[in-house]
Amino acid sequence: MNDDLVDTRRLALLCELSRLGSMRAVAENCHVTTSTVSQQLAALAKEVGQVLVEPDGRGVRLTPAGRRLVEHGVRILDTVEAARLDLSAGAEPNGTVRVAGYLTAVRDFLLPLVVRLSEQYPRVRLLVREHEPPESLELLADDAVDLALTYDYNLAPAPANRSVEVTPLWSADWVLAVPAGLDLPAASSTGVFAACAGLDWIANSRHTADETVVRTLASMAGFTPRVTHRADSLDLVQHMVAAGLGVALLPADRAPLTGVRIVPLADPPVVLRAYAVARPGRLQWPALALVRALLQERAGRTG
Repeated sequence: MNDDLVDTRRLALLCELSRLGSMRAVAENCHVTTSTVSQQLAALAKEVGQVLVEPDGRGVRLTPAGRRLVEHGVRILDTVEAARLDLSAGAEPNGTVRVAGYLTAVRDFLLPLVVRLSEQYPRVRLLVREHEPPESLELLADDAVDLALTYDYNLAPAPANRSVEVTPLWSADWVLAVPAGLDLPAASSTGVFAACAGLDWIANSRHTADETVVRTLASMAGFTPRVTHRADSLDLVQHMVAAGLGVALLPADRAPLTGVRIVPLADPPVVLRAYAVARPGRLQWPALALVRALLQERAGRTG
Protein backbone atom coordinates (compact mmCIF):
# COMPACT_ATOMS: atom_id res chain seq x y z
CA MET A 1 0.00 0.00 0.00
CA ASN A 2 1.46 3.39 -1.00
CA ASP A 3 1.68 6.44 1.28
CA ASP A 4 -1.20 8.34 -0.36
CA LEU A 5 -4.39 8.80 1.62
CA VAL A 6 -7.30 6.51 0.76
CA ASP A 7 -10.40 8.30 -0.51
CA THR A 8 -13.17 7.39 1.93
CA ARG A 9 -15.84 7.85 -0.76
CA ARG A 10 -14.20 5.13 -2.85
CA LEU A 11 -13.84 2.99 0.25
CA ALA A 12 -17.57 3.36 0.86
CA LEU A 13 -18.30 2.12 -2.70
CA LEU A 14 -16.18 -0.98 -2.06
CA CYS A 15 -18.06 -1.66 1.17
CA GLU A 16 -21.34 -1.25 -0.68
CA LEU A 17 -20.14 -3.73 -3.33
CA SER A 18 -19.39 -6.23 -0.60
CA ARG A 19 -22.87 -5.69 0.84
CA LEU A 20 -24.92 -5.57 -2.38
CA GLY A 21 -22.93 -7.94 -4.58
CA SER A 22 -23.00 -6.09 -7.94
CA MET A 23 -21.79 -2.81 -9.40
CA ARG A 24 -25.25 -2.13 -10.83
CA ALA A 25 -26.83 -2.40 -7.40
CA VAL A 26 -24.15 -0.12 -5.94
CA ALA A 27 -24.74 2.40 -8.74
CA GLU A 28 -28.49 2.42 -8.15
CA ASN A 29 -28.12 2.71 -4.39
CA CYS A 30 -25.58 5.54 -4.62
CA HIS A 31 -27.33 7.34 -7.51
CA VAL A 32 -24.37 7.17 -9.89
CA THR A 33 -23.63 5.25 -13.08
CA THR A 34 -22.14 1.76 -13.16
CA SER A 35 -19.23 3.22 -15.10
CA THR A 36 -18.56 5.68 -12.28
CA VAL A 37 -18.52 2.86 -9.71
CA SER A 38 -16.07 0.88 -11.87
CA GLN A 39 -13.78 3.88 -12.34
CA GLN A 40 -13.78 4.74 -8.64
CA LEU A 41 -12.99 1.17 -7.60
CA ALA A 42 -10.15 1.07 -10.12
CA ALA A 43 -8.80 4.31 -8.64
CA LEU A 44 -9.07 2.82 -5.13
CA ALA A 45 -7.13 -0.27 -6.27
CA LYS A 46 -4.41 2.04 -7.55
CA GLU A 47 -4.36 3.94 -4.25
CA VAL A 48 -3.82 0.78 -2.19
CA GLY A 49 -1.66 -1.00 -4.76
CA GLN A 50 -3.78 -4.16 -4.74
CA VAL A 51 -6.31 -5.83 -7.02
CA LEU A 52 -9.61 -5.49 -5.20
CA VAL A 53 -12.18 -6.82 -7.69
CA GLU A 54 -12.04 -9.70 -10.16
CA PRO A 55 -14.46 -11.04 -12.80
CA ASP A 56 -16.97 -13.63 -11.65
CA GLY A 57 -19.09 -14.88 -14.56
CA ARG A 58 -21.07 -11.86 -15.79
CA GLY A 59 -20.40 -9.97 -12.58
CA VAL A 60 -17.51 -9.30 -10.23
CA ARG A 61 -16.41 -10.41 -6.79
CA LEU A 62 -13.96 -9.14 -4.22
CA THR A 63 -10.46 -10.54 -4.11
CA PRO A 64 -8.98 -11.60 -0.75
CA ALA A 65 -7.30 -8.17 -0.63
CA GLY A 66 -10.65 -6.54 -1.39
CA ARG A 67 -12.39 -8.45 1.40
CA ARG A 68 -9.61 -7.53 3.84
CA LEU A 69 -9.87 -3.87 2.88
CA VAL A 70 -13.63 -4.00 3.45
CA GLU A 71 -13.01 -5.22 7.00
CA HIS A 72 -10.83 -2.17 7.62
CA GLY A 73 -13.17 0.04 5.62
CA VAL A 74 -16.20 -0.67 7.77
CA ARG A 75 -14.28 0.38 10.89
CA ILE A 76 -12.77 3.41 9.15
CA LEU A 77 -16.10 4.65 7.82
CA ASP A 78 -17.76 4.14 11.21
CA THR A 79 -14.98 6.17 12.85
CA VAL A 80 -15.27 8.95 10.26
CA GLU A 81 -19.03 9.10 10.73
CA ALA A 82 -18.64 9.16 14.52
CA ALA A 83 -16.17 12.02 14.20
CA ARG A 84 -18.53 13.90 11.90
CA LEU A 85 -21.42 13.53 14.33
CA ASP A 86 -19.20 14.43 17.29
CA LEU A 87 -18.05 17.66 15.64
CA SER A 88 -21.32 18.68 14.00
CA ALA A 89 -23.13 21.77 15.25
CA GLY A 90 -25.89 19.73 16.87
CA ALA A 91 -23.65 17.20 18.57
CA GLU A 92 -23.42 16.71 22.32
CA PRO A 93 -20.44 18.78 23.55
CA ASN A 94 -17.46 16.55 24.12
CA GLY A 95 -13.71 16.96 24.61
CA THR A 96 -11.07 19.01 26.41
CA VAL A 97 -11.28 22.78 25.96
CA ARG A 98 -7.95 24.52 26.57
CA VAL A 99 -8.39 28.02 27.99
CA ALA A 100 -5.81 30.68 28.78
CA GLY A 101 -6.95 33.73 30.71
CA TYR A 102 -5.97 36.40 33.18
CA LEU A 103 -6.38 35.71 36.89
CA THR A 104 -9.67 37.55 37.54
CA ALA A 105 -11.41 36.03 34.52
CA VAL A 106 -10.25 32.54 35.47
CA ARG A 107 -11.12 32.88 39.15
CA ASP A 108 -14.45 34.70 38.91
CA PHE A 109 -15.86 33.49 35.60
CA LEU A 110 -14.18 30.31 34.38
CA LEU A 111 -13.71 28.27 37.54
CA PRO A 112 -17.39 28.52 38.54
CA LEU A 113 -18.18 26.68 35.31
CA VAL A 114 -16.22 23.59 36.35
CA VAL A 115 -18.92 22.26 38.68
CA ARG A 116 -21.67 23.04 36.20
CA LEU A 117 -19.84 21.26 33.41
CA SER A 118 -19.22 18.20 35.58
CA GLU A 119 -22.93 18.01 36.44
CA GLN A 120 -24.54 18.92 33.12
CA TYR A 121 -21.85 18.22 30.51
CA PRO A 122 -19.58 15.53 31.98
CA ARG A 123 -17.91 14.86 28.62
CA VAL A 124 -16.48 18.40 28.52
CA ARG A 125 -13.28 19.07 30.45
CA LEU A 126 -11.50 22.38 30.99
CA LEU A 127 -7.73 22.72 30.87
CA VAL A 128 -6.86 26.09 32.40
CA ARG A 129 -3.73 28.24 32.08
CA GLU A 130 -3.31 31.62 33.77
CA HIS A 131 -1.75 34.23 31.49
CA GLU A 132 -2.02 37.92 30.74
CA PRO A 133 -3.64 38.82 27.36
CA PRO A 134 -0.46 39.09 25.24
CA GLU A 135 0.66 35.66 26.47
CA SER A 136 -2.80 34.13 25.95
CA LEU A 137 -3.06 35.50 22.41
CA GLU A 138 0.38 34.10 21.59
CA LEU A 139 -0.71 30.67 22.83
CA LEU A 140 -3.87 30.96 20.74
CA ALA A 141 -1.87 31.84 17.63
CA ASP A 142 0.34 28.78 18.24
CA ASP A 143 -2.80 26.61 18.64
CA ALA A 144 -1.69 25.77 22.17
CA VAL A 145 -5.09 26.81 23.55
CA ASP A 146 -8.62 26.91 22.11
CA LEU A 147 -9.87 30.04 23.87
CA ALA A 148 -8.16 33.15 25.22
CA LEU A 149 -9.80 35.36 27.85
CA THR A 150 -8.38 38.85 27.33
CA TYR A 151 -9.13 42.45 28.19
CA ASP A 152 -8.47 46.00 27.16
CA TYR A 153 -9.62 49.43 28.36
CA ASN A 154 -11.78 52.07 26.77
CA LEU A 155 -8.76 54.37 27.02
CA ALA A 156 -6.35 51.69 25.75
CA PRO A 157 -8.21 49.63 23.13
CA ALA A 158 -6.58 46.46 21.84
CA PRO A 159 -5.46 46.58 18.18
CA ALA A 160 -7.99 45.19 15.72
CA ASN A 161 -7.16 41.62 14.68
CA ARG A 162 -9.14 40.08 11.83
CA SER A 163 -7.38 36.74 12.20
CA VAL A 164 -9.39 35.87 15.34
CA GLU A 165 -13.03 35.83 16.44
CA VAL A 166 -13.65 38.17 19.37
CA THR A 167 -16.70 37.92 21.63
CA PRO A 168 -17.34 40.74 24.15
CA LEU A 169 -18.11 39.30 27.60
CA TRP A 170 -18.34 41.90 30.37
CA SER A 171 -17.07 45.30 31.44
CA ALA A 172 -15.99 46.73 34.79
CA ASP A 173 -15.28 50.23 36.08
CA TRP A 174 -11.83 50.95 37.49
CA VAL A 175 -10.79 53.51 40.08
CA LEU A 176 -7.65 55.03 41.53
CA ALA A 177 -6.26 53.52 44.74
CA VAL A 178 -4.29 55.96 46.87
CA PRO A 179 -2.87 55.91 50.41
CA ALA A 180 -5.67 56.60 52.91
CA GLY A 181 -4.01 59.74 54.22
CA LEU A 182 -3.81 61.40 50.82
CA ASP A 183 -6.31 64.25 50.51
CA LEU A 184 -7.58 64.61 46.94
CA PRO A 185 -10.17 67.08 45.66
CA ALA A 186 -13.40 65.86 44.10
CA ALA A 187 -12.69 66.27 40.40
CA SER A 188 -12.78 64.66 36.99
CA SER A 189 -10.35 61.87 36.14
CA THR A 190 -7.85 64.38 34.77
CA GLY A 191 -8.27 66.55 37.88
CA VAL A 192 -7.62 63.56 40.16
CA PHE A 193 -4.57 62.60 38.11
CA ALA A 194 -3.26 66.16 38.15
CA ALA A 195 -3.40 66.09 41.96
CA CYS A 196 -1.24 62.93 41.88
CA ALA A 197 1.31 64.25 39.38
CA GLY A 198 4.18 64.25 41.89
CA LEU A 199 3.56 60.74 43.21
CA ASP A 200 5.00 57.39 42.20
CA TRP A 201 2.78 55.09 40.15
CA ILE A 202 2.38 51.30 40.31
CA ALA A 203 1.70 49.40 37.07
CA ASN A 204 1.22 45.82 35.88
CA SER A 205 4.44 43.86 35.42
CA ARG A 206 3.08 41.55 32.68
CA HIS A 207 0.77 43.73 30.60
CA THR A 208 1.01 47.34 29.45
CA ALA A 209 -2.70 48.19 29.04
CA ASP A 210 -3.23 49.75 32.48
CA GLU A 211 0.01 51.72 32.16
CA THR A 212 -1.26 53.03 28.82
CA VAL A 213 -4.41 54.23 30.59
CA VAL A 214 -2.31 55.93 33.28
CA ARG A 215 -0.12 57.64 30.69
CA THR A 216 -3.15 58.68 28.62
CA LEU A 217 -4.92 60.34 31.54
CA ALA A 218 -1.68 61.85 32.81
CA SER A 219 -1.06 63.34 29.37
CA MET A 220 -4.57 64.82 29.41
CA ALA A 221 -3.75 66.27 32.84
CA GLY A 222 -0.51 67.75 31.52
CA PHE A 223 2.23 65.60 33.06
CA THR A 224 4.28 62.44 32.53
CA PRO A 225 3.67 59.82 35.26
CA ARG A 226 6.63 58.39 37.14
CA VAL A 227 5.96 54.61 36.95
CA THR A 228 8.29 53.27 39.62
CA HIS A 229 6.86 49.97 40.84
CA ARG A 230 5.33 47.02 38.99
CA ALA A 231 3.34 44.03 40.19
CA ASP A 232 1.06 41.48 38.53
CA SER A 233 -1.10 40.66 41.57
CA LEU A 234 -3.84 43.18 42.36
CA ASP A 235 -3.64 42.14 46.01
CA LEU A 236 0.05 42.99 46.03
CA VAL A 237 -0.68 46.30 44.29
CA GLN A 238 -3.07 47.21 47.12
CA HIS A 239 -0.50 46.31 49.75
CA MET A 240 2.04 48.48 47.94
CA VAL A 241 -0.41 51.39 47.93
CA ALA A 242 -1.15 50.85 51.63
CA ALA A 243 2.58 50.92 52.30
CA GLY A 244 2.78 54.33 50.68
CA LEU A 245 4.79 53.26 47.63
CA GLY A 246 2.49 55.00 45.17
CA VAL A 247 -0.95 55.07 43.56
CA ALA A 248 -2.48 52.60 41.10
CA LEU A 249 -5.55 51.64 39.12
CA LEU A 250 -7.80 48.97 40.66
CA PRO A 251 -11.23 47.45 39.89
CA ALA A 252 -14.02 49.48 41.45
CA ASP A 253 -15.61 46.40 43.02
CA ARG A 254 -12.47 45.44 44.95
CA ALA A 255 -12.79 46.09 48.69
CA PRO A 256 -9.98 48.42 49.79
CA LEU A 257 -7.47 47.29 52.36
CA THR A 258 -6.88 49.23 55.54
CA GLY A 259 -4.68 52.14 54.57
CA VAL A 260 -6.08 52.38 51.02
CA ARG A 261 -8.58 54.94 49.78
CA ILE A 262 -10.58 54.47 46.58
CA VAL A 263 -11.08 57.50 44.34
CA PRO A 264 -13.74 57.24 41.58
CA LEU A 265 -12.74 58.16 38.04
CA ALA A 266 -15.20 59.85 35.70
CA ASP A 267 -15.21 62.22 32.74
CA PRO A 268 -13.66 60.17 31.30
CA PRO A 269 -14.32 56.91 33.15
CA VAL A 270 -11.87 54.01 33.07
CA VAL A 271 -13.60 50.82 31.92
CA LEU A 272 -12.03 47.38 31.54
CA ARG A 273 -13.61 45.30 28.75
CA ALA A 274 -13.28 41.51 28.75
CA TYR A 275 -13.36 39.26 25.69
CA ALA A 276 -13.33 35.62 24.64
CA VAL A 277 -11.03 35.14 21.64
CA ALA A 278 -10.88 32.07 19.39
CA ARG A 279 -9.30 31.09 16.09
CA PRO A 280 -11.55 31.48 13.02
CA GLY A 281 -14.03 28.64 12.62
CA ARG A 282 -13.19 26.97 15.92
CA LEU A 283 -16.41 28.12 17.60
CA GLN A 284 -18.29 25.61 15.44
CA TRP A 285 -16.87 22.94 17.75
CA PRO A 286 -19.74 22.23 20.19
CA ALA A 287 -17.55 21.97 23.29
CA LEU A 288 -15.87 25.32 22.65
CA ALA A 289 -19.16 26.97 21.70
CA LEU A 290 -20.64 25.70 24.97
CA VAL A 291 -17.84 27.15 27.11
CA ARG A 292 -18.16 30.52 25.40
CA ALA A 293 -21.96 30.49 25.84
CA LEU A 294 -21.64 29.68 29.54
CA LEU A 295 -19.12 32.51 29.96
CA GLN A 296 -21.53 34.89 28.23
CA GLU A 297 -24.35 33.71 30.50
CA ARG A 298 -22.26 34.16 33.63
CA ALA A 299 -21.08 37.58 32.44
CA GLY A 300 -24.72 38.61 32.02
CA ARG A 301 -25.50 37.56 35.58
CA THR A 302 -22.51 39.23 37.20
CA GLY A 303 -21.92 42.17 34.89
